[in-house]
Amino acid sequence: MRMYDLIEKKKRGGVLTDQEISQMIEGYVAGEIPDYQMSAMMMAVYFQGMDQKETAALTLAMARSGDMADLSSVRGIKVDKHSTGGVGDKTTLIVGPLTASLGVKMAKMSGRGLGHTGGTLDKLESIPGLSTSIDGDRFCRIVNEVGIAVIGQSGNMVPADKKLYALRDVTATVDSIPLIASSIMSKKLAAGSDAIVLDVKTGSGAFMKTLEDSIALAREMVAIGTEAGKNCCALITDMNVPLGNAIGNSLEVIEAVQTLKGEGPEDLTEVCLHLTASLLCAAGKGDLEACRSMAEQALQSGAGVKVLADMVKAQGGDESYIYDTDQFAAAPFARPVLAPADGYITHMDTEGCGIASAMLGAGRVRKEDSIDYSAGILLHKKYGDRVRKGDILAMLYSSREELFEEAEKRFLQSYVIGDRPPQPGKRIYARVTSGGTEIYS
Repeated sequence: MRMYDLIEKKKRGGVLTDQEISQMIEGYVAGEIPDYQMSAMMMAVYFQGMDQKETAALTLAMARSGDMADLSSVRGIKVDKHSTGGVGDKTTLIVGPLTASLGVKMAKMSGRGLGHTGGTLDKLESIPGLSTSIDGDRFCRIVNEVGIAVIGQSGNMVPADKKLYALRDVTATVDSIPLIASSIMSKKLAAGSDAIVLDVKTGSGAFMKTLEDSIALAREMVAIGTEAGKNCCALITDMNVPLGNAIGNSLEVIEAVQTLKGEGPEDLTEVCLHLTASLLCAAGKGDLEACRSMAEQALQSGAGVKVLADMVKAQGGDESYIYDTDQFAAAPFARPVLAPADGYITHMDTEGCGIASAMLGAGRVRKEDSIDYSAGILLHKKYGDRVRKGDILAMLYSSREELFEEAEKRFLQSYVIGDRPPQPGKRIYARVTSGGTEIYS
């Protein structure tokens, strides 16, 4: 096999065989295929696309390029959830404990935040003592005993994705659905769970800005998961508005605990109930309606709070912070952002809100940047709300007072105030399964 011939074949719209794709990925990871040839292949895929069989083969080859998680010692069905990323998205901290409290185990490998999106690992590490670097045996032991554990990806898991993503990032080939789908699903397949629920975000704060593109990505990923023998489905959820009211690491942990007590924001609660119901359904706990009822009852009982506290303790953290969130260190500086005019909030640039939070120290521009766990934003007014000039739109928090001026400017640019109330927004747009796509009214 010559890489030149494969590039030529794909450039002309040809279909690569499973063997060709497997050998290409093996050769690239081994250093036998140079970056410049793989860059040419990525651009050919960007313009010519891949069919579902090719995308599935690429995903499997990437998943098998390094270590595969062995969850055989974990009893029962293991489920996993993946979000394509957003602002204020602390759903794992709610959905995982809720699902585990109902007898379904979640063995979760998560990532860190970069740019305008927050990372689950950063949020968890705002809890003193908690470690997300745990070996495989201890990871499985915690999942068996508690029902859930959340850790980072091991150093040699899916090395093909690490290399390919770095290449795509500098060759303008990130926004290709086959390449996005294979990147996400290769990590999910390597993680070893039996069932996968995908939370595909759509809107101004999401990677996929349009509903059409979000559904196309969801269909591609569900097809890959199904082809690999996983029970897989996807929800298309809104990211035109930040999820919940808290943006920032310890702020989001506090809001997650409030939600597990049944006291969380309505939008965050609704999305979490949908995700939990889908996870329970995928694990064979019943149909969606029955699983939704189970999730609601678990939320009302507060059962998830103990599960989250038990997980924190098992991973070396101080579980008392879950039972008493007032212990989290407050940022030394706070500044209100005031509404500049009367009217209604008719638009929110969610990505801009996330960038403003990162500017306060809550996020990273580069992977090596440090995180200010207490920094972030608490929203007081959101899309559709009526405001008067001088009302507090949000509170900004940071350990460095000099960061407020630029962050406040960026935040205010993310709000549009109009004369008339806007149309109500949606929270869940669609559900995608191997059987088809259901669009919610």
